Amino acid sequence: MADADTILIIGAGQAGAVAAATLRELGHEGAITLVGQEAHAPYERPPLSKDALQTADAHGRTSVHPEDFYERQRITLLTGTEVVRIDAGRRIARLADGRDLPYSRCLLATGGRARELPGLPRGTPGVHYIRTLDDAAALRAGLAPQTRVAVIGGGFLGLEVASTARALGAEVTVLESAPRLLERVLPEALSDWLAERARHAGVDLRLGARIAGCDRQPQADAAVRRQARFLITLQDAATVAADIVVVAIGLTPEVSLAVQAGLALDPANGGIAVNAACRSSDPHLYAAGDCASQHRSRLGMALRLESWQNANEQARAAAAGMLGQPAPAEPYPWFWTDQYGCNVQMLGLPQPGLVYACRGVPQAQAETPRFIWLGHRDGVPVHAIAVNAGGDLRQLRVLFEQAIAIDPQRYADETVALKPLVKACQQRAATT
Repeated sequence: MADADTILIIGAGQAGAVAAATLRELGHEGAITLVGQEAHAPYERPPLSKDALQTADAHGRTSVHPEDFYERQRITLLTGTEVVRIDAGRRIARLADGRDLPYSRCLLATGGRARELPGLPRGTPGVHYIRTLDDAAALRAGLAPQTRVAVIGGGFLGLEVASTARALGAEVTVLESAPRLLERVLPEALSDWLAERARHAGVDLRLGARIAGCDRQPQADAAVRRQARFLITLQDAATVAADIVVVAIGLTPEVSLAVQAGLALDPANGGIAVNAACRSSDPHLYAAGDCASQHRSRLGMALRLESWQNANEQARAAAAGMLGQPAPAEPYPWFWTDQYGCNVQMLGLPQPGLVYACRGVPQAQAETPRFIWLGHRDGVPVHAIAVNAGGDLRQLRVLFEQAIAIDPQRYADETVALKPLVKACQQRAATT
């Protein structure tokens, strides 16, 4: 049995690294071991579809902590190391090399795996899945001007890869099976705006595109200018020739260790079910990040959120929970993406019955469009999408967090200064 102060963190990504740092910040003096399968020290994943596709030295700029951080903080970092089994009864983690790591409390920050297409499995030459720094490096090596890239999946990752590839001069086709982009997180008007923006950037965007088959081409197709490595056939019989295929169809939570340890999973999303302190059904095992499902009081349901913010916030909550300290306040969900010359930030999640008001002019072909679509219910902001307007969104955030109503017409009027408007809303709410 481990000493009572021994904490093991399985998964050396964003959540694992932040949890380790937070444990020290909160006063934990005992042993901390951080175990990761990759050879790299913990790094942030959002740049994988952006900076890491454009430059070979991205790791230094995306590291969660400086190189000497772990030694200075007395955190044992084991990279290139896999945990293959957890003995929850004895509180021991077995490594692939046969070593056992005892723990008093253990955090599972195992993230997720990229979903694969059966006909295009990982490892197929010319087929790329973007989940790790090495994945990004492999794709970067194949990107060049006029390279034909087919991106399967029009979610955040697929659109970011497409944007970066276009900026590098590649010819890009995006195949999205849904009738519109990001239909689960954007209102229809914003989906249409984003589609127009992508097409204006030169992306061949195919919506409602369902794949019937994908063949590797041993010889040049007569209808294609030059030999193509792949020929993708859609259900409507249209074809797409590609030199490279990027599959970006979502993430599957990595819960194999949790299942083996007998932890409860959320039946709706497959994540490890945790409470506000990120504690699982086993009082000595916690989970955070992409692999964890946590109840969201504002939505009245459990969700598994795949975001930079969620990895950080759950990591901090887990660290506090493992030390018996109060969990931080539940954050308002926030997401961001950079694509097609735009920084897009989203606050909250869409809900049925919202009415949207727009501040600014959403011109898809403008060089630097700037606007915020605000989704409200009876004036109370619930969901917002800011394009190149992150500063304005920060001013509005207090209204979301405190459920303070705003006049949608005055909000949409750009002659009305935003900061005084927000302050007036707060003052009115305080007196009613």
